[in-house]
Amino acid sequence: MALRVVFFSISLLLGLGVGFAAGSGDSTYILIGAGLGALLSLTLMAVEHSLNRIPSVTTIGGGVGFSIGVVLAGVLIFSTGQIFPQPTVVTQFGTMAVLVILPYLGLIVGLRWGKFGEWDLRPKNAEPVVASGLVPKLLDTSVIIDGRIADICETGFIEGGFIIPQFILQELQHISDSSDGLKRARGRRGLDILNHIQKKVDVDVTIVEEDFPHIKEVDAKLVELGKKLGAKILTNDLNLNKVAELQGVRVLNINDLSNALKPVVLPGETIRVFVLKEGKEAGQGVAYLDDGTMVVVDNAKRCIGKNVDVIVTSVLQTSAGRMIFTRLKEESDRDELSFARG
Repeated sequence: MALRVVFFSISLLLGLGVGFAAGSGDSTYILIGAGLGALLSLTLMAVEHSLNRIPSVTTIGGGVGFSIGVVLAGVLIFSTGQIFPQPTVVTQFGTMAVLVILPYLGLIVGLRWGKFGEWDLRPKNAEPVVASGLVPKLLDTSVIIDGRIADICETGFIEGGFIIPQFILQELQHISDSSDGLKRARGRRGLDILNHIQKKVDVDVTIVEEDFPHIKEVDAKLVELGKKLGAKILTNDLNLNKVAELQGVRVLNINDLSNALKPVVLPGETIRVFVLKEGKEAGQGVAYLDDGTMVVVDNAKRCIGKNVDVIVTSVLQTSAGRMIFTRLKEESDRDELSFARG
């Protein structure tokens, strides 16, 4: 902080000096010079603050662009000095403007080059990295709208950077503009979630312009981009999950994470459930645990609307969710008693 204050003070004094020399002591020129000096220092400090979150390759690109801008500014100022050897008010302020504009333009162009070169300069078989050195993740539309990804990020369990392709943003915008009220609400929720992640979550979010015009489906574009960047795809879409894995793209399915965090029940355990409705098979009843897991109870049609004790017989786990198959405890006890009596 102290260094920034010193830099700001020096820039302000330099601006005062330039204004004093240009206006021969005129207070108007002094104020203009001081304002330009302060503006220049504040701009550079803002750029320095932004560089803290930018990957190293992008920073190098910005540094190269800035250096080229400085060299071009020096050449232009030297050439102007040869043409107009006697300094005037116009040439002095023009010199200051050139010293600000050309390096700034060079910095912007260099940062953009570095942003895209971040992936292209690496060997084709190298592991993609972001600022934290971890594999980046591509977000698909479904996981953004779902919203749980923001909560997971806030817990700190997910590290690395998020990459959001421009075509995903366009799809969210298209959903947000839908005439269907439900779709419009989902699209706006997705945009709000992205805004929340960018502003309040300590995760780097990069928007990339990469597109594949020859591919129409958004999911297919996402898989292709994942292959190109070597990134993982974050989704809760089961179909995208399968397609991506078939093409060798690694997938992080939010539903898998959710299922992994559900309470573990083992065959033989007794649980108490409320039989809510009839099942698909004859005589079956269906209940749900507090986390939404479906429990299928054999021969429980007569128990609909009641709390009953059941014994777990098997557990089926898939990416689409988990199902627990059970039988009534009273039937199990009756069978055991019959077996014991011989």
